[in-house]
This record gives sequence, structure tokens and C-alpha cells, in this order.
Amino acid sequence: MFETIANVACTRCACVCDDVTLTIRDGRIDQIAPGCSLAEPWFAEQSRLCEELVSVDGQPASREAAIARAVDILRTAKSPLIYGLSRSSTPGQRAAIALADRLRAMIDTTASEGHAPSILALQQVGESTCSLGEVRNRADLVMYWGSNPAVSHPRHMSRYSVEPTGHQIPNGRSDRRLVVIDVKETETAAVADEFLPLREGGDLDAILALRAELQGQHLDVEATTGWSREQVSRLADHLKPCRYGIVFFGYGLVHQPNGHLLVEQLLRLVTELNAFTRFAARRMRVVGDVSGADSVLAWQTGYPFSVSFARGFPRYSPGEFSAGPALARHDVDAVILVGSERLETFPPAAQERLRNVPTILLDGPTATPDFEPTVRFTTATYGIHHRGTAYRMDEVPIPLAAPLANDLPTDADILRAIHAELGE
Repeated sequence: MFETIANVACTRCACVCDDVTLTIRDGRIDQIAPGCSLAEPWFAEQSRLCEELVSVDGQPASREAAIARAVDILRTAKSPLIYGLSRSSTPGQRAAIALADRLRAMIDTTASEGHAPSILALQQVGESTCSLGEVRNRADLVMYWGSNPAVSHPRHMSRYSVEPTGHQIPNGRSDRRLVVIDVKETETAAVADEFLPLREGGDLDAILALRAELQGQHLDVEATTGWSREQVSRLADHLKPCRYGIVFFGYGLVHQPNGHLLVEQLLRLVTELNAFTRFAARRMRVVGDVSGADSVLAWQTGYPFSVSFARGFPRYSPGEFSAGPALARHDVDAVILVGSERLETFPPAAQERLRNVPTILLDGPTATPDFEPTVRFTTATYGIHHRGTAYRMDEVPIPLAAPLANDLPTDADILRAIHAELGE
């Protein structure tokens, strides 16, 4: 016997494509359509038998015993940290923030290891932006800067940006111009109408040259960027007359020294392009619901990541209250991990500290962290085992179904139970 479930949302990456059709056979996901190199193995993993595995100090335990041990750890902690949230959903994120408030803890999302520089930049200069639906229906010029969506977001170009038809793009790909800027030729560059290879560290000069070109000035940046003056002028001549342009920027731009300044200059370029046409910018977020984690934390505290409740009210200080640096400085004496995403990006000192402080891990049944947490709870995967909400990379909320619904608790259930045992 098999069952077909249509319009399932996939949270493997931040595209959160909600047009997936699953074929369920004997309680397991047998097929998914349309195909995706990231989604297919991810959905296959979720089909494993999902038992509620709970452990304390590496030994099996009951949920009640594990909650009691977690409460003991948190009652004695003087500077706890809650980190993760990007594989969670709105209820779990709200429960984590409420617990951080109760504990006077630091709370941080995976954004601090991802697009934090972008967030700092847009807080400084603002952001001319749009939804992915606008891109699909209006954009006739699409530019990827420091991003390779053919690998990192396999359906981004086919579903949102390059190939689909739209209200003002009736012929799809043939109505669009695709420009790729990167330090090497990527899979995305191979299908671009124009690929502009950039020398390492040349991003700032390239952006400044384009900004100058819009003002009728010409900068010679060939020594630092590899771009001739003619290439800069030609690119500017493509950007100015387009009806609707979009630049998607990724880690190749953001994860550089002074990445926030590079993004700030790119956002200024986009703002200035709006004197000629309609132009927008979007971050290429990576993890499924990192936009939701930022949005819920901002809604609850006023700040999107790196928040501390130590003084009884929320304070925002990227770096000081970011998980990786705080662990590396030994500013943390207990950790609650709501998901184990992006721990591998922590500096070595932070990873070492994580192995030596009491750690409470809430994660799905397929998670395989490279350390043994003090307390571990197996929780339901939102969008697979439990309903929820995920925010797409453009901050549009997408409802999540539960095609393999089971009795696993959600991270919200566990966090609320810990909060209740701690008392007010």
C-alpha cells in the first residue's frame, strides 16, 4: 500500500520549496518529486525508524530522568547558553526564548556563524529587498555574487530566479539575463549569460567601481579585481536599463575579513541602482529555518541573534554574546543545543569547550554530533514528524505538514517541561 502527499514543504535548505510530492510506502518515504540533490537524501534519512532515544551521561534514561538532570545542570549554571533554533519552528523558538529569559542566559542562532555580517550591514544602511515571488514574476536580470546555488540551493534557479515564467517574464529563461560574480568558475557560472571572475579580495574595489560608474566616473581596478574598465562599464550598462534586477549574495562575499563592510557597500550599490530602475538584494540563507529563528527572536526581544538576558532584560552584542566566541572565552558554563547545526563552524577553542561543559542536546533522530552530550533528547523533526512553520529565506512563513507523524516530543515540549520544573 502507498499514499501520495502533495504540497509538502522541504526544510533541507532555506528555499523551503513547498511543492514537493511524497510517495509513502509502508510508513517510509519511497519517492519525492521533483528531484533535488539535497532533498532526496534528507527525506530518505527521515524515514528511519524513529524511537525516542533519551540518554544521560551516555546511558539510556527515561524522559523524566533526563529532564530532572537537565534542571539540575541549569539550576547550578551561572552563565548558560542556548544555541541553534534553525531546525526548529516557531513554538520551539518561542519556548527557547522564554527559557533563556527565565535562566538569564545568552541565546544565539546559527546566523552568528552564517549571515551575521549581512544583518549588521543592513542594520547600518537598510536594504532594498523583495520576496522570491517578486523575483519569479518580475526580475529580468539576476545576479549571483559569491554564491553557487546550483550546489547549495539546487532548485533556487529553477523555482524562483532564472527559469520560471512569471507575470512579466512570460518566456522564463529566455527573458532573463544571468550574471555570476565569483572567484572561480562554479556550476552556476557555467550556465550564466555572463561570468565575471574576480580576484581574491577584489570584491570591495569591484563594488566601488560599479558605484562610481553609476555616477559617470571610471575607476581603474584591474590590478585588484581582474576586471578591465570596459568590463565594469559593460556590467553597469546591463544593470541600469533592466526592468527589475536582483542580486543574491552568499558566503563567498560575506565570509571575508570585514564582510559586513562588503555587504554594506553592495547594499549601497543596490540603493543607488534604484535611481535608474527597480533593483533589490537578497541573502542566500542556508539552513532551513534560520530566517524564522532570527524573526522570532527579533519579535520577542527586538534583536535577531546574539542576545543576553543576564541583566534581566535583552541586550544585543554580536561577538560578545555570540555562541562561538563566548564558548572560546569560557564565558559559558552550560549549554542547551536546540539542534546541532553549524557546530562544526565554531573555532577549535569553542568546540573543545563544548566537550567540557554540561550540554543538553535536543535534536532529531538522525542527528550525529561528534561529541557525547550530558543529556540528550530525541525530538520530532518539524515538517516530517510534526506540523509547524518555517520561514523561507525571504522571511515568508511556510506551513509545515507531518507526512510521517509519530509520538516523538517536539523541542517545544521538552523546553516547556524543563521550564516548568525550574519554576518561575
